[in-house]
Amino acid sequence: MSAQLRKLVSSTEIKLDGKLIHEILTHKPYCMTSTSPKFIQGVELLDDREWGKVGSVRLWKFISQDGKTSVAKDIIEAVDDANKSVTFRMIEGDILMVYNTFAITYNFDKVGGSNLVTCTFEYEKKDDNIPDPHSFMDVCLNGIKDIEAYHLN
Repeated sequence: MSAQLRKLVSSTEIKLDGKLIHEILTHKPYCMTSTSPKFIQGVELLDDREWGKVGSVRLWKFISQDGKTSVAKDIIEAVDDANKSVTFRMIEGDILMVYNTFAITYNFDKVGGSNLVTCTFEYEKKDDNIPDPHSFMDVCLNGIKDIEAYHLN
């Protein structure tokens, strides 16, 4: 068993200011069924909190990297609208079959004249032979690009 907390970080430049994308990821994730239909099939709020509130539990239905329909349940752990940051932790779903813990943080920053999104995974593998989640990172960043393309068109 592997008990080491690992981190995978990737950034990409975006044309839009991060405010709109942060708003969708945090407060209006249901819009992603329109912006990323090849990936996001649905998202439901499972408790009586509002979308985007710390403690909110969401159920995602999506197409995984291998093309299969999957589900995941997450809980929002941190939201910073002023600094355009959100963190959520997976609490159920296929990803927890290979990772003991899995959290995702999105940060949107302006660096020089560029808008950047940084996606950070913090995870603990169940086994050292489990690969790092690079392909899932690609899916997450492609979802951001889908949101951007939808709003630029």
